[in-house]
Amino acid sequence: MSLLPPKEMEGVLLVDKPSGMTSHDVVYHLRRKLQIKKIGHAGTLDPMATGLLVMLIGKATRISQYLISVDKIYEGEATLGVVTDSQDAQGEVMETNPVPELTEAQVRETMKGFLGDQYQMPPMHSAIKIGGVPLYKMARKGEEIEREPRFIRIASFDLNSLALPKLTFTVHCTKGTYVRTIAYDLGKKLGCGAHLSALRRTGSGKFTISQCLPLDQIESLSLPEIEKRLIPVYEAAPPVAQ
Repeated sequence: MSLLPPKEMEGVLLVDKPSGMTSHDVVYHLRRKLQIKKIGHAGTLDPMATGLLVMLIGKATRISQYLISVDKIYEGEATLGVVTDSQDAQGEVMETNPVPELTEAQVRETMKGFLGDQYQMPPMHSAIKIGGVPLYKMARKGEEIEREPRFIRIASFDLNSLALPKLTFTVHCTKGTYVRTIAYDLGKKLGCGAHLSALRRTGSGKFTISQCLPLDQIESLSLPEIEKRLIPVYEAAPPVAQ
């Protein structure tokens, strides 16, 4: 009697990505752990960022376009008075400026101007390709080239704390929004410049950080325990995607 091949894992796995790791690194770790090649993610996170990474296991990769297109929520920290070439803490410092004695009311009033529909200029230090070459490769050579602004929407942008020169915030935005560019632009409007010094994704569509497990914890689980954590495709995706 022939035995049926084992059923391949399938579903959505919510991972709390550690800082210092690329989204592709997480894919690599999960491929090694689950012994499955077909693994993807629904929206990348920069290496510096932590938080919610929606991993698509097995045939769940077919719903990636639906899960990538949802709104995201981030908690971030901006450091005022220091501008970097990448707009975040991983870049080279380009300028330092004195930070004015800002009040919470002044910062909140400035943040209101970021709400709604708008066009955002992608940073040179990004993975967007022009002529097949990622912008960050050109940026590393000191090149600055013309690029198309992207349509985004910021639903909310709230100040959480202000302890100069740092401030923390929560932003709810559409896919493809560069939060480091928001921090950079906020610093410019406050008159001293800024860069994004920390970032954590806490929401992606219907998923929240409270549903995640850190990657190292996932790697310590048995395969049946991981399988129990998988969210079925019919729960994860809208009916049109199934």
